[in-house]
Amino acid sequence: MTFFGDTNAADWRRPSSIALILANLIPVVGVLQFGWEVFPLVFLFWTENVIIGAINVLKMLAANPKSPIAWGAKIFFIPFFCVHYGIFTLVHGVFVLVLFGGGMQGGMGFPGFDTFRRVMEQNHLGWAVLGLAVSHGFSFVTNYLGGGEYRRVSVPELMQQPYGRIIVLHITILGGGFLVAALRSPKLGLLVLVALKIALDLRAHFAERRKMALEPSPTNVVTEKVP
Repeated sequence: MTFFGDTNAADWRRPSSIALILANLIPVVGVLQFGWEVFPLVFLFWTENVIIGAINVLKMLAANPKSPIAWGAKIFFIPFFCVHYGIFTLVHGVFVLVLFGGGMQGGMGFPGFDTFRRVMEQNHLGWAVLGLAVSHGFSFVTNYLGGGEYRRVSVPELMQQPYGRIIVLHITILGGGFLVAALRSPKLGLLVLVALKIALDLRAHFAERRKMALEPSPTNVVTEKVP
């Protein structure tokens, strides 16, 4: 057993694993070319929350398409997830702005679409965000749909799925961000933070693939607790 679990060469050669690594290497260009410091990097990692949430809604819609019970569950769980996860992500975004972006000073305003667009433009984050979106979308198409994972997962399970990964990842990233900020954002520290993000993403990706491969096809909706 290693940090990445019981992986083999096939796991590392999986197209979605390669896409994940490539997408997470784009911020290296931002650090070296655009002089990103802590805030643009942590903000970029926060935007991934939004991408993961959107992909999870697609997963819930596609899950168990032949089950009437599953479709009944979707009517409740999808709107509830959007509200619950949306508030979770918004609060996280406020923390990122306050702790790393100087709060809401300098006309930044309360977190919203305009704030998102302004930070994206000012820090040249567009390609990096697109890379993360393509990576998650590619995994959704090749693993979830193409690999038949949508037949082996329940809607309530998908309701909870993003939270564990995001909490572990971003507690680590925020802690690393504080450490790099204390060191006055040297490039080496930021590159180490990117490498840490890649390692945590790969670990979560491999764990999700193993779990989905072993998950029995749900025949009914099991009641589970929502965080």
